[in-house]
Amino acid sequence: MIDSIAYARAGLVGNPSDGYNGKTISLIVKNFAAKILIYQSPKLYIEPQESDSSHFQNIYDLKETVSLTGYNGGIPIIKAAIKKFCDYCDENSIKLASKNFTIQYNSNIPRQVGLAGSSAIVIATLRALMQFYGVEIPLEQLPTIALEAEVKELGITAGLQDRVIQSYEGCVYMDFNKEQLGKYGYGKYERLPTEKLPQFYIAYKTNLSKVSGKVLNDIKTKYEKGDEQVVNTLKEIAGLAEKGKEAILNSDFDTLGFLINENFNNRRKIMHISDSNNEMVETARACGASASFTGSGGAIIGIYKDNEMLQKLVYSLRNIQARVIKPYVI
Repeated sequence: MIDSIAYARAGLVGNPSDGYNGKTISLIVKNFAAKILIYQSPKLYIEPQESDSSHFQNIYDLKETVSLTGYNGGIPIIKAAIKKFCDYCDENSIKLASKNFTIQYNSNIPRQVGLAGSSAIVIATLRALMQFYGVEIPLEQLPTIALEAEVKELGITAGLQDRVIQSYEGCVYMDFNKEQLGKYGYGKYERLPTEKLPQFYIAYKTNLSKVSGKVLNDIKTKYEKGDEQVVNTLKEIAGLAEKGKEAILNSDFDTLGFLINENFNNRRKIMHISDSNNEMVETARACGASASFTGSGGAIIGIYKDNEMLQKLVYSLRNIQARVIKPYVI
């Protein structure tokens, strides 16, 4: 019996330029995780969980479930991960042992609030399959395989960022320049010292959940059409990650906080931000903290200076139905 795990993540600076040959910094959030259990069995079986159920108490229960977990639950994600694992083995002439498995999954990552719950399931599944079949996938290639499972198999609009940080963990600076990706199929990934990180908070609203791929589709369409504002703004956002790396290495938290705010301010130029999401950001900033999305909306991350400010954040954000946590990175 094999257990594997992958954690939630928070984009810090540079998001969402990762899907457009940009640069990002992300950190792992060990408060939440997706877990996979796999064991040998006569036939290959994926055990459904509550989010995969087609039984509901009433029409409003169905509506709420779909809003929180989407239409398909976790099984399609696991199927896609298994297929891409098999594709990788075929392409690299790796013969898999003739044995089947049963796979169970469980996740407490808040769904569709920008904490990368879907990609965590994919990474955890790939790790479990690697252990089960005794296959080694180079660390730098693992995020690319995970991304293909969602983009190529499920048609989700996404970038490499989530899968990189969930593979490497800690805090990582990523450079997705076109030449590097074209030559190797993966970007340049650099771990940043976690001991140099400031005090972060994360706040999220589960009632703001949505499918992130849909949110990013509009940007992708405009980018591919050469929309000048979108192209230039994404370049600006990518540049913030480069500056953020230096700020972290120098423990310059004032500059890092400014860059986090600028990331959201730039994003607001090219994306529609809901009133409720804006309220969350502005509430946090009114407490003196920095604030930007962890992903595509629903959750924010920023720096707070001391416990007094943290308590102010907890109180003020609770008043608008947002929960505050301190992310565990180590």
